[in-house]
Amino acid sequence: MLNKQEKYQERLTRVETAIALKEPDRLPVVPWVDGLPYFLYPESNASHKTALYDVEKAMEAHIRYHLEFEPDCNTTNTTPLSGRAADFLHPTMMEWPGRVGSPLGDDSLYQMLEIEYLKVDEYDELLRDYTGFILHKYLPRSFAGLVGLEKLDIDPSSCIMDRALRPLAKPEVQEALKKLIQYGEERAAIDIAQNKYVETMQNLGYPPIFIDDGEVPFDVLSDYFRGTMGTLYDQIERPQKILAACDKFTQIQIDKFSHSISDVADVRRVFFPMHKGMDYFISDEQYRELYWAPYQKLLRYLVGIGVTPIIYTEGQYFTRCEFIREQLMEFPPGSCMIHFEFGDFAELKKIFSGVACIFGGVSLQLLEYGTKEEVRERVKYLAENCATGGGYILDASGTIDRAKRENIEAMFEAARSL
Repeated sequence: MLNKQEKYQERLTRVETAIALKEPDRLPVVPWVDGLPYFLYPESNASHKTALYDVEKAMEAHIRYHLEFEPDCNTTNTTPLSGRAADFLHPTMMEWPGRVGSPLGDDSLYQMLEIEYLKVDEYDELLRDYTGFILHKYLPRSFAGLVGLEKLDIDPSSCIMDRALRPLAKPEVQEALKKLIQYGEERAAIDIAQNKYVETMQNLGYPPIFIDDGEVPFDVLSDYFRGTMGTLYDQIERPQKILAACDKFTQIQIDKFSHSISDVADVRRVFFPMHKGMDYFISDEQYRELYWAPYQKLLRYLVGIGVTPIIYTEGQYFTRCEFIREQLMEFPPGSCMIHFEFGDFAELKKIFSGVACIFGGVSLQLLEYGTKEEVRERVKYLAENCATGGGYILDASGTIDRAKRENIEAMFEAARSL
């Protein structure tokens, strides 16, 4: 019988072997979960709202899930949002369960609201003075509680003694700074709880699936600055501005990773959700030049320092697979992992054979509405067509929220019986 640390090493080796395109001792099972533990254990009285306002209670449900089903990694989100911290700042970009006046129920995920925080004529300002733009425009626009930062202007012609700091005397500036301090204190408490949770899971024998996350530079622009419609418009009218902004976001992330990723960590993977690169959303040329090219710089940096990027595609990628394969061939085999929501996984395994480890394949619809016999047959198909020779990890088509308990049980049982 292996002890917890031996189980940790066994699971870590199993997953790393598959990523390295070699065949592990058995099929790695790493379904990414979101609210699943709350629905599996209703008696825990945990929910998506709980995760935002009582993170330790929510994590108890996640620990219980891991101990019951024993996946090969801890797949709980490693950077949870905090409802209490957000309540100080009043974000305008999202709704979440528990927010005063929110239409969302306790069991709902948060919902993003697309707002144009970067105006069409402000690209040059963003690029010329990124910090100034974030401080004076982005934060006041995206957080209603920080409107006062618009008044925090430092006059370089008045730097004798303390004159340059006069804006700090403005009541609206002081109010914004007080809210930032309140936010920082709450955020620090959440980070302590999260770090404790990760450490607890490691001590129980579960390595994390990733240690940091980033975002495709194009998605950063589209998600948080220009909005989808604004970015689609700019693709036609000002593609060079998009590229310049993406280069800025690329370098900011590279700088972050250079400080955040420890050289001694035994898990060195970074998660990248890909929000707006699916088939037919933008043209092939725009995808290559605006979406992928800046992203490739991030991948190149991470692979260069021995980190495995987790490329998490969302939506249909039927027409982009060959292109992505060509881009990943720049790197040594097994440098990346790539997730697919849809597709013929037998064909995907052939496409990425010798290039990258793929994962996914069990649809969320099947887990929520299918039968356990159908789940077993799907796992068998994936094992027979993808697992042989390594380079495949069993996962769902997305993060699991609601699902039938019997189907979750069938997925794990079938994977371990093959």
